[in-house]
Amino acid sequence: MKNILLFTLILSLTPFPLFAQQGYLNVTAPGNRTLQVAIAPPVAMAGSSNTSIANELAEVFRFDLTLAGPFSVQVPQEASENEGITPGSFDFTPWKATGIDLLLKSGYTINGNTLTIECRLYDLAREAELTAKRYVGDQKELRRMAHLFSDEIMRAITGEKGPFASKIVFVSVATGNKEIYLMDYDGVNVQRLTRNRSINLNPTFSSSGKEIVYTSYHAGNPDLYRKELYTGTEARISSRRGLNIGGAWAPDGNRIALAMSKDGTAQIYLIDKDGRLLKRLTRSDAIDISPSWSPDGSHIAFVSDREGGPQIFIMDADGKNVHRLTYNGNYNVSPSWSPKGDRISYCHRKKGGFQIYAINPDGSDDTVLTTVGRNEHPRWSPDGRFLTFSSTRTGIEGIYVMRADGAGQTRVSRWKWADSQPYWTRW
Repeated sequence: MKNILLFTLILSLTPFPLFAQQGYLNVTAPGNRTLQVAIAPPVAMAGSSNTSIANELAEVFRFDLTLAGPFSVQVPQEASENEGITPGSFDFTPWKATGIDLLLKSGYTINGNTLTIECRLYDLAREAELTAKRYVGDQKELRRMAHLFSDEIMRAITGEKGPFASKIVFVSVATGNKEIYLMDYDGVNVQRLTRNRSINLNPTFSSSGKEIVYTSYHAGNPDLYRKELYTGTEARISSRRGLNIGGAWAPDGNRIALAMSKDGTAQIYLIDKDGRLLKRLTRSDAIDISPSWSPDGSHIAFVSDREGGPQIFIMDADGKNVHRLTYNGNYNVSPSWSPKGDRISYCHRKKGGFQIYAINPDGSDDTVLTTVGRNEHPRWSPDGRFLTFSSTRTGIEGIYVMRADGAGQTRVSRWKWADSQPYWTRW
């Protein structure tokens, strides 16, 4: 697993978040229109040009910024080889004449296997540089470098960096068994994490992004495992009789809430990261499962059928003050608390299958986000502006991403196998 996040960031130029400083946090241009951003074709800063590198770099920027939503993205097909990317090395006038608001300029240099990428974002109206970065690494890190600058673009425009350099863990049947995989958020660089030829379910990241927990039937019982991504070290941390499912890391990274049925029906328990039992949180005669922590660690959302069909409930982190959240129909499951704390996504069963909704923690503004196919297991991006989920809308279940309001739904699964149960890393 040493190659999961191997990447060297050698030098970064000081970013200048002009738009964020001036309050353009809704990312709108004059007249409340969408910001027009042009991605200039990447150019060779030294040595010969490389069409493959230039095209891939531009495509990563296009994908990221299109998903981001507030931009209308244009990718011109040609640029002068003599046109530079630094202030004074190119003319703003032709770009301004096209009605563009923002211009993304990038260049690259290849030295053996080492790739240097320099990226700059300009506000054309002011002819001002908003942010600039230089990245150096192996050529195979090209996409990660580009994602990192997309994150910086979001920071420059909104004041918060984007989630584009983050990863998604998920379950796939590519081998014929349900194994766990890791991929970039856009579906590239897939890596297999488990090889036990069994049923592996519900992977979730720790707050550090360096570990996951998941349930596996590898030893015959649905037990909870913890796996370190960098070293590959794995440990079975909960193998109590019956179910050990739905492990959810607390924000402090030291505790895990999960559902266990060791005492009868499934209830929510709290264990430490080594599996030592800390506390039983629910004590109902019903089935209580699927815990999800609030970002400050003070509350837990979970699923219970204590009032009939399964519904979403919220309790204090010590199990007290339980109250019902959802009243939308008679079947609501799979809660996921936004990292910003302002929304909880969940799945609602409707005629024809599950659809994804989001609701405020006080029960207000219950909003449907998906309408096509069967859509399940919504999980938030680390910045809380996007969701990943699985959907059957094309026939084969795959992983999708969308903006928090349901817009921009895009499939990121890139192979023919059924993929499900995605979880977005916490940075």
